[in-house]
Amino acid sequence: MNQAAQTTSSASRSRTWLAYVLMLALAALVFVWIQSRGSGLVAPAPVAPEGAGAHSNAAASGTLLHVLLALAVILVLARGAGWLFRKLRQPPVIGEVLIGIALGPSLLGALAPAAQSYLLPPAVQPYLGVIAQIGVILFMFSVGLELDPRMLKSRAHVTVVIAHASIVVPFLLGSALALWLYPRLSSSDVPFNAFTLFLGVSMAVTAFPVLARILTDRGMQRSRLGVLALTCAAVGDVSAWCLLAFVVSVVRSRVGDAFWTFGLVALYVAAMLLFVRPLIARLVARYDEQGLTQNALSLITVGLLLSALATEWIGVHALFGAFLFGSLIPHDSKIAQELIKHVESLVLTLFLPAFFAFTGLHTQIGLLSGIEGWMWCGVIVAVASLGKFGGCYVAARATGFGGKDAAALGVLMNTRGLMELIVLNVGLELGVVTPTLFAMLVIMAIVTTLATAPLLEWLRVRPD
Repeated sequence: MNQAAQTTSSASRSRTWLAYVLMLALAALVFVWIQSRGSGLVAPAPVAPEGAGAHSNAAASGTLLHVLLALAVILVLARGAGWLFRKLRQPPVIGEVLIGIALGPSLLGALAPAAQSYLLPPAVQPYLGVIAQIGVILFMFSVGLELDPRMLKSRAHVTVVIAHASIVVPFLLGSALALWLYPRLSSSDVPFNAFTLFLGVSMAVTAFPVLARILTDRGMQRSRLGVLALTCAAVGDVSAWCLLAFVVSVVRSRVGDAFWTFGLVALYVAAMLLFVRPLIARLVARYDEQGLTQNALSLITVGLLLSALATEWIGVHALFGAFLFGSLIPHDSKIAQELIKHVESLVLTLFLPAFFAFTGLHTQIGLLSGIEGWMWCGVIVAVASLGKFGGCYVAARATGFGGKDAAALGVLMNTRGLMELIVLNVGLELGVVTPTLFAMLVIMAIVTTLATAPLLEWLRVRPD
């Protein structure tokens, strides 16, 4: 490369980084303005949940019977729905999500309340919730196992700009939308800053595993566009999970305790990187040739549980500990590959369908009554799509991509799927979102994921 070309490349890179810094600075200013405008808003008084009484003895044999029956029905229907959606060239996870919603009050509870009450009585729901939480922890561990740090380094300046534009823009749009939604769809016991932070994060998530599956089904996983989309999604997901950890710490901590929580998180991450990662490297070096022995599996399982326990105790949710622990295991090691194979089989077959059913129990489509409810749902879908697509498209065009590739990248990054549902369940668990808003955001996750494959066909995106 001659001197002139090097000078041009250096200038282009400098402009890219300058634009990136300006984007973040402008985003910070806009968010501060949103906070100032929303500080005086007042939301309706909280509504006490119905049916929050004591349930029957947890140890009763009838409860175990219902849990086993519910799991059997959920697994059969989830597998059938997944197969059907795969035939329709849609992610199987969407079929499983819809089955979970159908088993809840939105469909089965409305058409046959006695059958729904027998299949998923109140006594079963806490156990189903525990199974769902364990499934999410194991799933986030497997996502960490598949994370390739080298992907985060390839074309770093372009990847970081596009990935963070796909977070910053929808985050700001979601935060701005909170100015209208907070007085209508929140409650007065939820602080505006927690509500707006969570709504912003819910708009910013991309489903890395679902995106990878879509690209694989279309034979695009090794194409230039496919690799860039996966890289941006990996960077974006890591950033989004860090942002969600911050939001959870804000919601769970009092203002005076927030710095204590952040300090503990910093110590935890430092300990994992400085002490736990070398121990894992030794474990992998010792057992990698033998593969996943029972001793190695036991040590990894204990480490996973302790890491999840640590972040849960700190106050930023167990799934973050599971994700970080998984990401410290070299993804290309034999142990990691066998872990992915075994863990994903169990998670996809048993735990995630239970998670979808648990999500369905909390998704009440009937709460979206009247034109106004569906209008706000449509606004949420539009804002989420505009933020993801627009942020990616503008950033990709600014970094030298053509219009078609930039549009395809925006469509791919708008895929939310399972990761969005995990975020939403965290918000529901913390009480940040109401059941009505939860239902709207679940619909947004389904619509944005379903739209990916048809839009790619419309753009005529093919492997290159």
